Amino acid sequence: MLALDKDTRIAVLGLGYVGLPLAHAFASRYPTLGYDINTTRVDEINQGIDSNLALGKEALQKQRNIRYTSDLEQLADCQIYIITAPTPVDEQNQPDLKPVKNATSLVGKYLQVNNIVIFESTVYPGATEEECIPILEAVSGLSLNSDFFVGYSPERVNPRDDAHSLTNIVKVTSGSSEESARVIDELYGSIITAGTHLASSIKVAEAAKVIENTQRDLNIALVNELAILFEKLEIDTQEVLKAAGSKWNFLPFSPGLVGGHCIGVDPYYLTYKAQQVGYHPEVILAGRRINDSMGKYVAERVVRLMLSKRIHVIDARILILGLAFKENCPDTRNTRVYEIVSALQSYQAEVEIYDPWVDRQESQLLIDELRPATYDAVIIAVAHQQIRELGIDAIKQLGKADSVVFDVKHLFPSHTVDGSL
Repeated sequence: MLALDKDTRIAVLGLGYVGLPLAHAFASRYPTLGYDINTTRVDEINQGIDSNLALGKEALQKQRNIRYTSDLEQLADCQIYIITAPTPVDEQNQPDLKPVKNATSLVGKYLQVNNIVIFESTVYPGATEEECIPILEAVSGLSLNSDFFVGYSPERVNPRDDAHSLTNIVKVTSGSSEESARVIDELYGSIITAGTHLASSIKVAEAAKVIENTQRDLNIALVNELAILFEKLEIDTQEVLKAAGSKWNFLPFSPGLVGGHCIGVDPYYLTYKAQQVGYHPEVILAGRRINDSMGKYVAERVVRLMLSKRIHVIDARILILGLAFKENCPDTRNTRVYEIVSALQSYQAEVEIYDPWVDRQESQLLIDELRPATYDAVIIAVAHQQIRELGIDAIKQLGKADSVVFDVKHLFPSHTVDGSL
């Protein structure tokens, strides 16, 4: 069994939001290789540029104990392989494990006796053992727990959240054997200042990860449904939540759009596995249906408000403030703003988007500058600091003399806008 020391060589496969900070952190203790199939991404990182804004130029260039590469052959001399490939869902909301399987196959080509392979990608309970380990064994010709070992330590990355960065979030760990679990826990414990939680099995660690975001998804779905109900009852949702929040054990969730790489995706991994074993998860899927419908609901609310002001929706100019899935980051993965766009375009409205964080290449609808007195409706979709700092008066001035302002994120008091969730 591998014993950790200062010369233990680590490879992190995948240099996205999860992999790059992880590789950088490990390089503070061990010689580390950061690998990605995207040569452009690797070139940028080697120039000190992280387009995800997880690490700054100084941090990237200061760390000397790491190499970033797209050269497969450099994986050959590593001892611990950590896979951080993405795990999206397809158009039918079924798990897409191809990126993880591809990375697993690559590692299998270089796997040697006593090596450890650790998966961080979010999967359903059982995926590591059912899908990934057979690939490692078939490609390498080695056997689990006699020749090599496997672990699972789910990522808990929250982009652009300095208060909850990699090293100050407790890390769940697990291994394919008792001894490998101990080594893997020791490995992460050497860089995670918040400490680790050693799970009893890989399946437990996989399940823990997937329910973290399922729980949040369901709580947000509840308040989204309440927001729909309270709008029909002509009650201010935020006032209700504030009043209910005066009780010590009321959970502080707010209605909104549920996007991103975790909350809007992970529950589908759990429901997929549930259905595989013959159980139909009604509550989880009901929450998903509600949250997936909120983009269309916002658009319909805006259209109704426009009609109440006798504003023609056909050919109307509508501005959406924000495209990223969350505030103060450039991440547009699984953003639900596109559902608002699609619904508005079905009414033949002309839609533009302003987002100071997102690259213009992300969408043809993105604009560089805000133009006053231009729009029939303005939708505040993302709580970017720049949008908050504009202030409600400046945002209202973007609209024509008689226009609608709808505040999805409750950045401003309810009485200052025409509508909100």
